[in-house]
Amino acid sequence: MGAEEMRVYLDSPAAAAAEVVKKKGKVCVTGGAGFVASWLVKKLLEGGYSVRATVRSDPKFKEETGHLTSLPGASDNLEIFDADLTRPESFVPVVEGCVGVFHVATPTDFGAEDYDQKAARVAVEGVLGVLRACAASGTVRRVMYTSSASAVVFSGGANSVGKEQGGGTVVLDESVWTDEEFCRAQDVPIAAYFVSKTLAERAALDFGAEHGLDVVTVLPSSVVGPFLVPHFPTSYVTSLALLRGDREHCKLLRSMQFVHIDDVAAAHIFLFECPDVRPGRYLCSAADTTIRSLAGLLRTRFPEFHIPDELVGGEDGKDEEPTVRLSSEKLKGLGFEFRCGLEEMFEGAVHCCKQKGFL
Repeated sequence: MGAEEMRVYLDSPAAAAAEVVKKKGKVCVTGGAGFVASWLVKKLLEGGYSVRATVRSDPKFKEETGHLTSLPGASDNLEIFDADLTRPESFVPVVEGCVGVFHVATPTDFGAEDYDQKAARVAVEGVLGVLRACAASGTVRRVMYTSSASAVVFSGGANSVGKEQGGGTVVLDESVWTDEEFCRAQDVPIAAYFVSKTLAERAALDFGAEHGLDVVTVLPSSVVGPFLVPHFPTSYVTSLALLRGDREHCKLLRSMQFVHIDDVAAAHIFLFECPDVRPGRYLCSAADTTIRSLAGLLRTRFPEFHIPDELVGGEDGKDEEPTVRLSSEKLKGLGFEFRCGLEEMFEGAVHCCKQKGFL
């Protein structure tokens, strides 16, 4: 093909898009049908990547994929594979030929009576299986593992890295790890999930260091915003507790940290592409707030929900400071910028919930 023919060829939008995809390469997103992962798939397709998304085909856990296959660019650049963390070997053919892997999948569907025993084991074995496939592929140049800020915040005072600020606020960064025994002792069902994320992240970083594999972990705080999944996101039980009148989950909002789903996906891609990134942990949190501050925002923006004072607690007019703040300075120091604040987060979430009939 001559230079002139090449120019005409590239003037075609479809041809130009194909060239971009070829240049960006193929990546894998595990747990692709999930809340965060599906939005990440959307952003990767928009960014010119060819994406392989894994879902589970087991009839017991069969996942819908219509929200993935209907994405712009999906018909040409999205492949869906069956893979499961309980079968780590199932990721081998998916990872083959990929330049990067975004491991977002995490076990969440065990019964309450066995979750604590199984979740951590499956999470650790699953991440190690995915990483072994990446190491053997010969093509994967970086692995992005989606951890959670919960792998930092439940230190139980065992870590002295946090810096005291006015009002007793403690700032935590990536050097702090959740204490698994302290977390288990809290006697709340979701503590098992926090433990599993902590153990799996440690295993991922240890494997990367031992085998010379570039492993980068992203630790989002509570993710809020619009969503593609057809179901009510599990994390929204707490995030939207004030609007849903959920007294028990409101207790978890006394001091909270949030990040917009689009910023989370953008941070994953930024860290994957950034040449200055080194293996390790990167907190991803945009806003620290208290239940009173959050209630004030929601009452102003969504007065139709009539949030009662008894859900909020505290003294009227009393200013509060979050007891914990999360530092994302390591991520921002590389040049990443958060684009969305609390108002955008909750506007997107509420709009989607109303649209899908969840609120």
